[in-house]
Amino acid sequence: MKKILFLLFISVTIISCKKDEVIPPKELPMPNVIDTTGFLEIHIANVVNGAPLSLHTSTYVSSANDTFTVDLFKYYISNVQLVTASGYTYTEAESYYLVDHSKSNSLHLMIKKVPSNHFTSINFTIGVDSTRNVSGAQVGALDPLNDMFWTWNSGYIMAKIEGHSPQSPEPTNKIVYHIGGFSGKFSGIRKVSLAFPNSADVTRNHIPILNLNADVYQWFMQPNFTDFNTSYFITSSNQESKDMADNYANMFSVLSVVN
Repeated sequence: MKKILFLLFISVTIISCKKDEVIPPKELPMPNVIDTTGFLEIHIANVVNGAPLSLHTSTYVSSANDTFTVDLFKYYISNVQLVTASGYTYTEAESYYLVDHSKSNSLHLMIKKVPSNHFTSINFTIGVDSTRNVSGAQVGALDPLNDMFWTWNSGYIMAKIEGHSPQSPEPTNKIVYHIGGFSGKFSGIRKVSLAFPNSADVTRNHIPILNLNADVYQWFMQPNFTDFNTSYFITSSNQESKDMADNYANMFSVLSVVN
């Protein structure tokens, strides 16, 4: 009898312990966070004094009345910022674009992860910031294979134009302007700020389009440019390249904002 009672006591104790055992709740999957960000699309039209830029064929006239053709036109746009009327600024992460007139898809930039808002201006850099100039091997738009890189000492070419002019004393009448330098007084990096004629209204379901002009004519404006007879070949950082960078800082203008 005592043995039976003891076994009953043990059974009750075991059952009681099982009842008191705390079973942790199952981990539930985290709910999907609703992404309320959107995009802003930028369309760039490269022109020369208002006329569409056409490589190899069309002839243009500089502010010094020199005639020229364009064979190559490439430049970096980086560190894009969108600004509202109240001063809120959205800065795009990993914001580096190489615009190459020979590649039509490079004339359309898609600014990503833009918070829903009404933006009234844009800031960006022509060129590549000093940090990325000394960050070792790059990929994508910053890949040295894009032929926009000198050396790890000199860094990226911020913008370049190549073409021909009968006024150039070079044997083949070539004109070449490779503008670089990421530090010091001859840096080719330039900041651009442009106001919009109306707000760009970004929402999750709506992509506004910003239409920009980039005018090659501004590269060859007085007083920072003389003529193709005396200034026809720039491939290093110096006073001439600085002056030309000061010129191309003014090449962008806003055509329209389409919502």
